[in-house]
Amino acid sequence: MAIRGSYFIGVDVGTGSARAGIFNRDGDMLASARHDIGLWREHGILAEQSSSDIWRAVCAATREALALSGIRADEVAGLGFDATCSLVVLGEGGAPLAVGSSEDPERNIIVWMDHRATEQAQRINATGHPVLNYVGGSISPEMETPKLLWLKENRPHIFDAAWQFFDLTDFLTWKATDDLARSTCTVTCKWTYLAHEERWDPSYFDAVGLGVLADESFSRIGQNMRTPGTPLGQGLTPQAAAELGLSPGTPVGAGLIDAHAGGIGTVGIGGDPTVNLGYIFGTSSCTMATTAQPVFVPGVWGPYFSAMVPGVWLNEGGQSAAGAAIDQLISFHPASEQARRNAEAEHLSVGNYLANLASGSAKGADPIALAKGLHVVPEFLGNRAPLADPFARAVISGLGMERDMESLVALYVAGLAGIGYGLRQIIETQQQAGIDIENVVLSGGAGQHDLVRHMLANACDKPIVVTKAEEPVLLGAAILGAVASRSFPTVASAMAQLSRIGSTIPPTGGKVARIHQTRYQGFKQLQSLGRELQEI
Repeated sequence: MAIRGSYFIGVDVGTGSARAGIFNRDGDMLASARHDIGLWREHGILAEQSSSDIWRAVCAATREALALSGIRADEVAGLGFDATCSLVVLGEGGAPLAVGSSEDPERNIIVWMDHRATEQAQRINATGHPVLNYVGGSISPEMETPKLLWLKENRPHIFDAAWQFFDLTDFLTWKATDDLARSTCTVTCKWTYLAHEERWDPSYFDAVGLGVLADESFSRIGQNMRTPGTPLGQGLTPQAAAELGLSPGTPVGAGLIDAHAGGIGTVGIGGDPTVNLGYIFGTSSCTMATTAQPVFVPGVWGPYFSAMVPGVWLNEGGQSAAGAAIDQLISFHPASEQARRNAEAEHLSVGNYLANLASGSAKGADPIALAKGLHVVPEFLGNRAPLADPFARAVISGLGMERDMESLVALYVAGLAGIGYGLRQIIETQQQAGIDIENVVLSGGAGQHDLVRHMLANACDKPIVVTKAEEPVLLGAAILGAVASRSFPTVASAMAQLSRIGSTIPPTGGKVARIHQTRYQGFKQLQSLGRELQEI
């Protein structure tokens, strides 16, 4: 396949929007565009979306980014997709099927954050099947086989009528190319595919109550697996090309989960991904650790082979609620509405508005001083890693009767520290298993403010490295297109050339380090007490 052009497009579908970015061969972003997507939330644990709505947003964002960049469609060498690990259910001919009691077929996606399958995940874990060793010993309700089991048990007519069950990323590459191939990233990380053995394990599906999928030779969940960046089909179909505003035949690479695209766009800094931990800080957070050999870490997903960087192993941790946890925390405070109005007047997010206030209030001291006596374990949606406890809940200690902005800023700072301590706990757990990292490479919309980066560096006691690329998740997706177009021979070579250091924020050390060490011990004590109290 000849190299067609000089530019690459990365498309990222998060929980709230679809974004497209256009990059040149130096990894510089020429233009980007964003379009919101809908989300239905019900009963606290249910979350659904529409694949039709998402595809429309993807097409609109891509066309707009192309127009803003000033380049022609025939100058695009390749295209890559990433998305949340959400379950898409399609009937014959690709028609959407309703996944919930709304009976609205447009609501055909069970979103990653949906915890309706918690009971099913518990029963799967009770089997103790060896496959679970490759998800940290405990499967999460955020993964796809518990969700599939929930569908089979609660909506059997939909389960039986389904033509294909897709991870959202694989749905997008299918829409673009008409190729049913799945990415090793999606099926290995979220569906229990054993990429290191290039097979599904039928005994697992029989044991958990999904034996029908094995009986069908896995035709509805994937028979053809491709490593990220592998070109799919014949490139863009004429219909998809018209909808996206691109040229038919434009190469499309096998995709990635969104957090893993952030990993591709970051951990290659310095040429050795094994010394860098990717930390993708968004609505939720993910940690990405790359190793040459498999490392088994209790409570941390993986090890997964070829799930991010082809040919090496990945351990994935993270927090089920990160940016969303800070938003939830802020919303409880009496001054939150005033903060929202003030932030809107300054054209800022509420988080960035509070970060600015915290920076000013610290007056040269470390911001953690603002949170004296106030401690937060921000596990509103459970503990993804390293405890793998979906029933864990947030704990707040030291909250008083104050109603002013100053106390809201203190709560915000304490919440950020709690996020950093959760990250530190994952790093320490992996280190005990033999994964040593030197740097945390940060990406994601929740980590853009300097105060946030400073707080994370001190709370996790590791240097925070920020990439030169302001949108490393989009860059990671674009790298897939670059490899699919044969502009780079491998994902690793593209990472090494296109990912560059922008800045490094080291931990402060000294007295500040001692304060955070003491607070971190308190964090773990509160976390443990909170889990004990859940049993009462």
